[in-house]
Amino acid sequence: MTYTTEFTYTRSPVPTPLGLAIQLGLLEREFAGDIPLRSLIESDKPSDLVSHFDHRLPNLFRQGGNTPAIWAKANGSDTRVIGISWTDEYQAIITLPGSGIRTAHDLKDRKVGIPIHQIASDYNRAAALRAFYVALEQAGLGLRDIEVVELPDSAYITVNDIDRPGGWGHARHGYVNEVYALVRGEVDAIYVKDVRGAEITHLLGAHIVFDLGFHPDPYIRISNCAPRPLTVNADTIAEHPDVVERFLRQVVTAGLWAKKNREESLRLIGHETGWSEAWLDKVLGPDFHQNLVITLNQQAIDGLTIAKQFLLEHHFIEQDIDIAAWIDPLPLERAHDNVRRIA
Repeated sequence: MTYTTEFTYTRSPVPTPLGLAIQLGLLEREFAGDIPLRSLIESDKPSDLVSHFDHRLPNLFRQGGNTPAIWAKANGSDTRVIGISWTDEYQAIITLPGSGIRTAHDLKDRKVGIPIHQIASDYNRAAALRAFYVALEQAGLGLRDIEVVELPDSAYITVNDIDRPGGWGHARHGYVNEVYALVRGEVDAIYVKDVRGAEITHLLGAHIVFDLGFHPDPYIRISNCAPRPLTVNADTIAEHPDVVERFLRQVVTAGLWAKKNREESLRLIGHETGWSEAWLDKVLGPDFHQNLVITLNQQAIDGLTIAKQFLLEHHFIEQDIDIAAWIDPLPLERAHDNVRRIA
């Protein structure tokens, strides 16, 4: 069957099995000749780019941070979660040497910097606030015990921003607000993550107050970056179930490939993110390639539920959503069955 309907995919520039499936050419080979499939960034309509965040474009597959996906669902986008990946990475609350803050308990009555970005689903703000929330919780404290200092983009460097819908594609460093506030003494502690955060920690000789990224309790590690849902429009599943299954089959295949190809996976992620393999190796940990699989296991679902509840309670979303109803497990079940038959 040859399709005239166009399908689109988008992914955040982070480690995901969808990103690997694209770079390995699996999707291109799967759909060559019979299904029009393109990347969102290839759109000739700049206004389409905001769909990475609000998922308004028809027949769109998206994998990336959970905050925009939850926000889009809560704001009326009729999507379904058809898979989840959970790849841990460096996440930390840091402070400058000499601050006197050694542990999360020492954050009491101190100033912490929380960014504000001019985008509807402010995922960096949500991640920072949750990091302090869980760190303080472990110390028997709460957000009421700290002074939250808002760090809006307008108060810090704005040159070199790329003006794109939704704020996607900023050329400046993602933590410029937080770092400026920290080194100027406007705040005592900030949250950082991934390679950018690890580089900042190293550059400043910063003290790690609380290490979230590889904490033994998965509850602590939940953030915008973990878990990462793969979503698609509900009517795409209803009207084109074969396309959804074929798409998922290649994402599943990419995740299984990664488990056997650590160094090559690291190289591809470096290409995807623009970060060096040496830094990625440190930031992702030794077993990251074992966790680039697409799943709907209970830990991933529970993580998505906890992330949603935090966003609701802290008014990043105003409408509750039913996570169980949001998930459609059938496409992934069919994809796994198909991969097993082929193997």
